[in-house]
Amino acid sequence: MKVLKFGGTSVGSAERIQNLTRIIPTTTPCVVVLSAMAGVTNNLEKCISYAKETKLNEAKGMLQLVEQMHLETCNNLFSTSKYKMRGKEYVKKMFGDMYLKLDGFSARPAKEILAMGESLSTQFLHLYFTEQGVNTALIPALQFMRVDKDGEPDYLYITENLSRILDTCTGINVIITQGFVCKDTKGEIDNLKRGGSDFTAAIIGNAINASEVQIWTDIDGFHNNDPRFVENTLPIRDLSFDEAAELAYFGAKILHPSTIHPCREKDIPVILKNMLRPSDIGTTITSTHKHGGIKAIAAKDGITAIRIKSLRMLMAYGFLKKIFDVFNENETPVDLITTSEVAVTLTIDNTENLTSITKALGEFSSVEIVQNQTIICVVGDFLAENPGMASKVFNSLNDTPISLISYGGSLHNITLLVNKDSKIQALRALQNIVSVPEPANH
Repeated sequence: MKVLKFGGTSVGSAERIQNLTRIIPTTTPCVVVLSAMAGVTNNLEKCISYAKETKLNEAKGMLQLVEQMHLETCNNLFSTSKYKMRGKEYVKKMFGDMYLKLDGFSARPAKEILAMGESLSTQFLHLYFTEQGVNTALIPALQFMRVDKDGEPDYLYITENLSRILDTCTGINVIITQGFVCKDTKGEIDNLKRGGSDFTAAIIGNAINASEVQIWTDIDGFHNNDPRFVENTLPIRDLSFDEAAELAYFGAKILHPSTIHPCREKDIPVILKNMLRPSDIGTTITSTHKHGGIKAIAAKDGITAIRIKSLRMLMAYGFLKKIFDVFNENETPVDLITTSEVAVTLTIDNTENLTSITKALGEFSSVEIVQNQTIICVVGDFLAENPGMASKVFNSLNDTPISLISYGGSLHNITLLVNKDSKIQALRALQNIVSVPEPANH
């Protein structure tokens, strides 16, 4: 069984939803995971923000905007009055419940409101398939998707419950469910954070031992640089799990970073496909590593560098432990790190607890904060027996100020820190040394 995930742009209009019925196989079993329609989650977040500020008129106005969008989609999606009515009844019931939840707003309704988008998009696809005479099953993700106390997938629970549900769908090839949404250990509605629909697809793939997980977007797989800033980029046809994980984590928007681990654990291929050009083979991600020089560049904005220095800690035991204890206590992951005898520089992309972190570090060191930084990730074969690769990177960046270099933590990448203003210059300079991807052969 395959798992196919379609993002917000893939279900962003009636025409796009109709197009899915030409992509989704109906003669072989598959699980279809959908995001909310493009823009819906952002607008629901605005609604929640207004509600938290007790601006109920603004919150209801934003909810009305999303409701109207879905009612218009019903008009354009279905060809019969029967299914137009069924779609609109579902929309009005969903939104009627949510308008009531805005009165006396609390944290719990926020997660319920945020989960609406995926429920609506999956209901639309299910009804449209039914109108077209295709038998499908719509299974709510809340019946099987659960995270543990640390917010990680509860695979035992997911596998047992999903298997039980799928056993009731005998003879139905197209199983539709929601991405992003889940329940927590208390049984309350939660979510897998932004971009979590990719993660949902990977978790399901792991749970059912899928033959492959397909992620459908609007681009032909991973490109060897960011096409928004660099001309003549090309799709990479094959990547290893490690290479794809580096690119996804350090800025390549096409794939959520958490997608890789569940599939790598079961050696399930991940295939990135373009719904606008379904005949293109996209990018295939597997455990196989193919040598090929410098393969790709990615950039991640919104980075803050923290420089920690303490002469009193020279050669002292436990300096790094004290530093990382601070980040652990503040639940803030670290991206990059470099060290010397008396100083450590590291980067974070979540500044929610920056004030608390700075105060705690200041108790045993001097701290300098540098914001508006960008991580540049260069993925390639940086092996000891492959000399000259690193020099290509640094020679191409002669005119670009670099404030941090991480090299040696992985055989697959060099990561650099530059000022955000230097990002485009760096990406374009590095494109000159990127290898031309091999032609597609699968």
